[in-house]
Amino acid sequence: MILHVLDALAELSAEKVVVVVGHRGEWVTKTLVDHAPASLSISFVEQPEQLGTGDAVAVGITGLPESLVDADGDVVVLPGDTPLVRAPTLASLVRHHRDTGAAATLLTAVLSDPAGHDRVVRGKDDSVVAVVDGHDISGLDAVDEVATTIHCFRHTVMAPALRRLRPVGFTGEHSLTGIYAVLHDAGYRVESLRTTDPMEAARVNDRAQLAVAEAELRDRINERWMRRGVTMWDPERTYVDASVTLEPDVVLLPGVVLQGECRVAAGAEIGPDCHLVDTIVGEGAQVTKTTAVRADIGHHARVGPFVSLDPGAEVAPGSPVEPFTRLGPVGVGGPDTVD
Repeated sequence: MILHVLDALAELSAEKVVVVVGHRGEWVTKTLVDHAPASLSISFVEQPEQLGTGDAVAVGITGLPESLVDADGDVVVLPGDTPLVRAPTLASLVRHHRDTGAAATLLTAVLSDPAGHDRVVRGKDDSVVAVVDGHDISGLDAVDEVATTIHCFRHTVMAPALRRLRPVGFTGEHSLTGIYAVLHDAGYRVESLRTTDPMEAARVNDRAQLAVAEAELRDRINERWMRRGVTMWDPERTYVDASVTLEPDVVLLPGVVLQGECRVAAGAEIGPDCHLVDTIVGEGAQVTKTTAVRADIGHHARVGPFVSLDPGAEVAPGSPVEPFTRLGPVGVGGPDTVD
């Protein structure tokens, strides 16, 4: 999920990205080093104890460069579990923050059913006075504007405000939402920007929310490729990873799943019912009812139906692979035909 967040950040001119990881976060660190956008300068800071979102931000700002302090720059705070946030929304948040000269700017959303969400409390001048925890909303039941977990802060006010946060609940955690009341009470201007698409701030904390997020991401990915000249017979039955590359005039039939670093050249037709992983498909090739992992299919080749291409398999340009064939890597046994 965090890779989608980093993809959105990569479209901004962020000087530095600091990722806060938990104890023994080696797997997260390795994954991001291997797969995060190359344009981002990323460093990692460990939060030894899970003491709340406020504590996580306090730990995170220790990894920011000195140049940010000297320039009185801005800090965007994003959770790693909001994969649907878009780069234009982040850009609008930062722009609004700077245009209003605010000390802090919060991304908000209006929900038809805000139950369980933190509510935004506004003052007479419409500025944000406080953010109230979703489980302690006495008198705010009618408020349908909720606080997201996406923020922009002026760096110079962050550290002092974070130090004034008080522990909440029986766990004694420091919640970042309390920083808005702290800043308001100290006389700072606190602004907000309301997103027109609440799905952008949707968090993923369980498998049900993950399924909803993945469906939304799939719709966005498919729409983007179709607007770039890719034909999809049934977008709802077409699954394309964000890391896949498709050229114009590619045709994807129902039941196609493209995962990993797949690259499909112009004019190729995939499907129906194909599952390709890290596979290259050449220009004008036709692949039908085929499973392939780390294979290379040459231009104008004809593959399938009912073909399995093992890792390392290569299909020569213009050649056919007959039905019910299993093709191994080059130089290792050659193709096997299943009776």
